[in-house]
Amino acid sequence: MRAVWAHFAEREPQVLAFLPEDGRFERLRRETEALEARFPDPGNRPPLFGVPVGVKDIFHVRGFTTRAGSRLPPEVLQGEEGPAVAALRAAGALFLGKTVSTEFAYFAPGPTRNPRNPEHTPGGSSSGSAAAVGAGLCPLAIGTQTIGSIIRPAAYCGVVGFKPSYDRISRDGLIPLAPSFDHVGLFAPDVPEIARAASVLCRDWRSADPRSKSAGKSRLGIPEGPYLESAFPEGIAHFRGVVKSLAAAGFEVVPVPMFADFPEIAARHRRIVAAECARVHANWFPRFRPLYAPQTIELIERGQAISDDDLARDLEVSAALKPEIEAAMDSEGVDLWISPPAQGPAPHGLASTGDPVMNIPWTQAGVPVLCVPAGESAQGLPMGLQVAGRFGRDEELLEFGRREFEFGG
Repeated sequence: MRAVWAHFAEREPQVLAFLPEDGRFERLRRETEALEARFPDPGNRPPLFGVPVGVKDIFHVRGFTTRAGSRLPPEVLQGEEGPAVAALRAAGALFLGKTVSTEFAYFAPGPTRNPRNPEHTPGGSSSGSAAAVGAGLCPLAIGTQTIGSIIRPAAYCGVVGFKPSYDRISRDGLIPLAPSFDHVGLFAPDVPEIARAASVLCRDWRSADPRSKSAGKSRLGIPEGPYLESAFPEGIAHFRGVVKSLAAAGFEVVPVPMFADFPEIAARHRRIVAAECARVHANWFPRFRPLYAPQTIELIERGQAISDDDLARDLEVSAALKPEIEAAMDSEGVDLWISPPAQGPAPHGLASTGDPVMNIPWTQAGVPVLCVPAGESAQGLPMGLQVAGRFGRDEELLEFGRREFEFGG
């Protein structure tokens, strides 16, 4: 813990990944002593014993104030700690603190900087969690993804990000953005750390079968078409280079025409997020509208104009995306999908958190997604690879990542 404190004192003022907390390390010292007293036998300690964890500040954590990156009065935002945070606590984790979130997990950025280059965004909305791991402030952090808020910042900050299958980690105990698409996920420096935490947090976790095809040289599908064309030239060029490397390493990589209606998939996703966000904020927004950021005001007011019937129709259509993806996997013999996790490297400046467009179909379908570091841009910024699997097969996706895409590999 002394080493954590020394590094935190040096790096946190540069990165600004955490909310300020008076007496942070005095609290952690007391909690560390209590944890050691509770588990004195090193051979009988829980799986996350003593691991410092960052928690995105839309989660309610006992002993911490929830602010959700907003200027609303904190007393109206508080709630009970949910199962995900409670599971971390029971597994022996130590809460290093609340990590910065964009306002209500949407687009209005906080102060966090990219740990690899402070002039660039760390991404959003889980900016603080991704940057905290990227800066080495903690080896594990939790965040959420409603559009692209785990996978994109993981790519920008050069860390591993994991978005499980929808609702595989409980969403209770947090301030939602759009409940139909909200996912709880993880950031870590490597896949084994992700898998260790996932085994604690995911419902009904099963050890992956080492004989599973997805644990070996899988057949990887490239979703060709308007979706892939949404990446910037540098992003698609980097992705094609990664594909060549994978093919040279013995993977069978096959192009598959997919998402021909991608503009409508993306538009539908944004309509649902707006409509559901407006309903989440139905009581707060009329009372505190002047305290909301312009980006969030625009989202909520756009959502207020969407009727319940239109929302229901969009949700019904969006539910067909998962079976469409799995049908293509069956017909083409694809085990996993690979694609760029973002349009390109982290954009310059802090006013925007980047566009999550490359994450939309996988989030809408609710399938598990892993982002692994995959080299650098011409400017030396991190680049990643997005790997998506079948719904409910999270264990196999992580086993594949552990074997084939280890950090630095």
